[in-house]
Formats: sequence, C-alpha cells, structure tokens
Amino acid sequence: MFGSNSKPVVGITCCSTLNGIHHQQVVGDKYIRALIEGSDVIPVLIPGFGEQMAAILPHLDGLYLTGSYSNMEPHHFGGDDLGVEMPRDPNRDTTNLYLLKQAVELKMPVFGICRGFQEMNVALGGTLHQQLFTLDNMMEHRENKSLTIDEQYSLAHELTLNPQGVLAEIMAGELTQQVNSLHGQGVAKLAPPLKVEASAPDGLVEAFSLADNSSFYLGVQWHPEWKIQQQPFYAAIFKRFGEACRHFQEIKN
Repeated sequence: MFGSNSKPVVGITCCSTLNGIHHQQVVGDKYIRALIEGSDVIPVLIPGFGEQMAAILPHLDGLYLTGSYSNMEPHHFGGDDLGVEMPRDPNRDTTNLYLLKQAVELKMPVFGICRGFQEMNVALGGTLHQQLFTLDNMMEHRENKSLTIDEQYSLAHELTLNPQGVLAEIMAGELTQQVNSLHGQGVAKLAPPLKVEASAPDGLVEAFSLADNSSFYLGVQWHPEWKIQQQPFYAAIFKRFGEACRHFQEIKN
C-alpha cells in the first residue's frame, strides 16, 4: 500500500458509535499508540461497513482487533438473549467476523484484545459466557469503575502460560505473569482450531492461538495496550506481533 520499503501496514477495525445525532467510526487512542510504539507498523482504520471491507485485506500485513464497551450479539455464538440492556455494535460484529475468517485463510497475522479476543473465538466456532460475574466458580473479572483509570488498569490477577505456547516462548519460559482485568464476558467453549495460551486462576481462558501454528493468530482477554512500556510482558506481545507482520509482508511481496 505504501511501497515495498515501508513498514508493515496493519488494519484496525473500528467501532460504530453515535455522537449526538451522527454515526461515527472510532478507535481508542491507546490502541493505536500501543500498535505504533510497540509493533512499529503503520495503522490504517477499517470502518465497520460489513463484507465489502474485505477488499482492503490484500493491502494489509496484519489485522488488529481492539476492545470496546459493546458486546457481541449472542446469536452469533448460539447464545440466548438475556433480556439485559447491553451496548451492542452489530456493524462491528458483521465486519469483524467476516474479516477474521478471510484473514485466517490468507494466513495473515491477527492480534485481538478483549472484545477482539472474543470475536476471534466466535469467528472460528467458539462460544462466550455473557455474564461471568453470575457464575459461582468464577472470580470477579470486571474493573471497579469508581476507581481512577490507572487503578482500573492496574495488575489484577495472576496468569499461567501454556509451556508449549507462543506467550511462553516470548517470555523465555517465565510461565507466571500478572495482568489487568476489565471484562464481564469470556470464553465458554474454545473454538476447535484454537489452543489455550494462558489461563486465569479460576481456569478462564485468557489467551489463545491457532493449535496448528499455521499463522500468527493471538487473542488476549486483558488489555496489554495500557502503558506497554511499563510492562515488559505487554511490550513483548506487541513486539512479536510486529515481527509477524514484517515476516508476512516479506513473504507476500
């Protein structure tokens, strides 16, 4: 897209939101900054306009899915409508589920955070818990919204890495890490093509990748984009994603 000698180009899928009376496409600054600083790539925003957005994929070297205040509509994973008021973004659902399937076919690097992580699981046949906090065997994974933003994004619980996983390799075998936690939903059934990369103390899947390692497809439930330079674990993940995008760029050209 920007010439053979340029940095890799990574598409960031947008959320649809209503600002006053106008619909807008948005991505949080923290996600973009972390990608630029941590992965050393060129970000390009992809609006949530459905399957027609697949036309941009041949011009990209990676796909990046962010967190969001909205939740996926449950019909995408066979879930029931709980009758509870939740923020939804059907345009993002449709766009991202389609792009994810196409990206896997292209073996394009994909990195997803929080809602993006959940979309990555659903796209390949997995399901979600819609309200983790109602399950007796689960710890509290939501943030305390009465705290300051720094306190909400502070380290919240331990993470155990799969010794055979990408994250364990990235961290040179240091299998215990600390992460933040700001989510009310999570993986119920892991999609068959995926393997667990990391788990919370209550057994909840917190990260996954493709079981056959055929391409870089890494989803994480926590928020590594938050002040990545202060957390070596977070920074290492973004660095590896950037490396995967550069490799894809090289073999594609």
